[in-house]
Amino acid sequence: MIVRRCASAMLWLLALQVSAAGAPPSKSGFEYLTPETRQLQNDDFRNPGMLWVEKGRALFTKAEATGKSCQSCHADSRRMAPLIVRYPRYLDVAGRVINLEQQINRCRTEHLHVAAWDYESELLLAMTSFLAHQARGLQIEVAIDGHAAASFERGREFFYRRRGQYNLACASCHEEHAGGRLHGEVISQGQTNGFPIYRQLWQTLGSTHRMFAWCNEAIRAEPYAPGSQEYVDLELYERWRSRGLEVEAPAVRR
Repeated sequence: MIVRRCASAMLWLLALQVSAAGAPPSKSGFEYLTPETRQLQNDDFRNPGMLWVEKGRALFTKAEATGKSCQSCHADSRRMAPLIVRYPRYLDVAGRVINLEQQINRCRTEHLHVAAWDYESELLLAMTSFLAHQARGLQIEVAIDGHAAASFERGREFFYRRRGQYNLACASCHEEHAGGRLHGEVISQGQTNGFPIYRQLWQTLGSTHRMFAWCNEAIRAEPYAPGSQEYVDLELYERWRSRGLEVEAPAVRR
């Protein structure tokens, strides 16, 4: 592939080294980390993402102004784990596929009768991290049939459609060149089983949609807003790609 030289620091394809031919089995981003970063993720006392988990734990039991809390309906958060691995999922009352963050906000507005949290806010990240952490070790198993089929197909199309000034698709890096190198870094498969993640580049926790937006900006494409249906559809397809992988939330990534 020939790529024009650009003055930007993000010279995306100049450093790509093609990995071995053939479709490899699904591999978590954890497999591409340095030993030091793996140790950081595996140690709950050192993993920075656990700060958000603990904050979410407190929010789960905190009574709102209405006198209700998440715990009022969901007494044992761990029992929610088998459901959490199925998000994004089609919800009849919503009439569309929604992700875990949107379900949290639905519970807040429709059951707790309080305001929704802003997407990518500390509070929403904390609750999402806490709930995802309850499912740690379980395998992802999203449904892509029935009413979810159209959303899945839109997400699949998004993953393979080239866009931006660099004319790249998600698949260009995370499928065609997974295992190769970009500026000295190993390119992962872009699996989503670790989200929300503490990303060392950001020095904070971030959602799947923040990662999608970051990638869009990196290839000089206009990003969608976090929580947009475009990103929810892509998240469904990405979670399907991660099927069989265990939830690692909160994962640590470079």
